[in-house]
Amino acid sequence: MKTAIFNRMIGEVPLNPIRRIFWSCTLACWTVTGMAAVKTPPVVEASAVLETDAAHSGSTVQAALVAKIASGYHINDHKPSHDYLIPSELKLDPNPQVAVQEINYPPGTPIKFEFDDAKLSVYEGTLIIRAGLKIAAGTKPGDYTLKGKFAYQACNDRACFPPTSVPVQLVVKVVGASVPLKRVHEDLFKRVKVE
Repeated sequence: MKTAIFNRMIGEVPLNPIRRIFWSCTLACWTVTGMAAVKTPPVVEASAVLETDAAHSGSTVQAALVAKIASGYHINDHKPSHDYLIPSELKLDPNPQVAVQEINYPPGTPIKFEFDDAKLSVYEGTLIIRAGLKIAAGTKPGDYTLKGKFAYQACNDRACFPPTSVPVQLVVKVVGASVPLKRVHEDLFKRVKVE
């Protein structure tokens, strides 16, 4: 349709090089704008929480990433069934106050899809990934932000989509050694299963 409009606008009039460039750029802009309007909604929403309401300097604290996968989609296991499949992965950038000690992934669920002869290990629904964080000794009380991303490749029962990621941010509140810590999100951490 845009090509037809373009042809009607220029008609049979011979175009000089400047007009030809102008109309070519205009058509390209219309095409890019149209493509950008057809954007796929995100398949995964991710948030991160701590097991306690705060942490002490020099201590280890548990965190969890909660990834909600849209209905009708799945993402590959962290240890996918085939080498060519792209694993799901939580990547956290350490900072001087908060270091990432380990990240533990749950086992995927083996599911049979039409496009593969074997069952594939995937995640569906809600995925909980556990991470151990170390607060540096001598860290002063305050809020420290840990940033990163959750990378994944989403598929439905017919096709897989290009790999993508969602940003992850976790604020770790450090308090003085005499301040008691309170457990939060207990039900969530009880559901965590790791390989």
